[in-house]
Amino acid sequence: MTSFTFLVDEIEALTRELMAIRSYPGEEQRAQLACADWLRAAGMQPELQPTRSGQPNVLARIENGPGKTLLLNGHMDTVLAVDGWERDPWQGWRDGDLLYGLGAADMKSGVALNMLVARALATNKSAWRGTLIFSSVTDEEALSIGARTMMDAGMQADACIVTEPLWDGGSIGGAGKMLVRADVTGKAAHGFTPWEGINAGIEAARFAAGVGAAVPPASHPLVPASTTVLSIHAGSPAYVITLPETAEVLVTRQLVPGEQRAAVIAQMEAFAASLASPARFAFSTPEPYYAPWAFDAPDHPFTQAFVAAYHGVRGEDPALRYFVGITDANVICGDGGIPCIVFGARGGAFHQCQEWVDLPSVSTAAQIVAQAAVGFLRPIP
Repeated sequence: MTSFTFLVDEIEALTRELMAIRSYPGEEQRAQLACADWLRAAGMQPELQPTRSGQPNVLARIENGPGKTLLLNGHMDTVLAVDGWERDPWQGWRDGDLLYGLGAADMKSGVALNMLVARALATNKSAWRGTLIFSSVTDEEALSIGARTMMDAGMQADACIVTEPLWDGGSIGGAGKMLVRADVTGKAAHGFTPWEGINAGIEAARFAAGVGAAVPPASHPLVPASTTVLSIHAGSPAYVITLPETAEVLVTRQLVPGEQRAAVIAQMEAFAASLASPARFAFSTPEPYYAPWAFDAPDHPFTQAFVAAYHGVRGEDPALRYFVGITDANVICGDGGIPCIVFGARGGAFHQCQEWVDLPSVSTAAQIVAQAAVGFLRPIP
């Protein structure tokens, strides 16, 4: 099998180049153009895919005859810089094997990894057949507009590796999440004659106080679940002696694989009805919604290719597991049905100051991803 080498110095330089360009959600264009320029200079033909945020995805297809299709996915956006950085979070700094900076782990190094793997496969076409698709998407840290745009545009692939910084194994499934908004409508009345109205604030509070126990989350042996009231708002922000006519309760629900959005809404509607409230309840599911996902298929050729590559590079089998956080796999696999494995470099301090990534682990992860790609896209006999 073809072997690949990914130099730590090149990984550092490319990660620093991407990290130096601020790319908050809604501000990714400059970084995405830099990514596209690099791919073009490496001999690929990147496409800028428009999204509703005005910030483009970057897609590059490497076609190499008939065969399967593998998608390599990463996101270019980062969270906002928090207070407490010791140095400039966009310039970053290196201390031994660790590179510090905003997005160093989550996930400029993951995008750089995919760029280098795409180049490696593009220049070693004798080792594989089929199609490799590189994708750098926008807005993952907010509403996943980029991944949703890519899937809504008809992205098709037989498998996908999402190179989030999930070291020591990788993820084959994870929790989803949904927001549920209950709009409560009562009847206004003078505050001195409350019996003439219906206090929407009181009725909303009754719902909020009991919904956690009355609508318990579904259970899963490997993924925790929860139902949490995030906020309750009632009445007017101005001072008035008037019974609140409207109120709003916002609930977040962590979903487990197999759980359906419609079923959760039906449970909450049933609980509201059980209150025998004189107020009216209306339910909606505002953005963002992330479907739970699972690709727990040990005998699948994609799983086997990944396990073989991981073992070949690290000398041990990966501890494939379920993941609590949200990634683009929720969209690509949970919504789109494309088998996903989430795997990448070793990093830490995510969404905090002094975020870091271990550079040799990026090199190792790139070797594993490249070997898994070749193993999955092996030539048809």
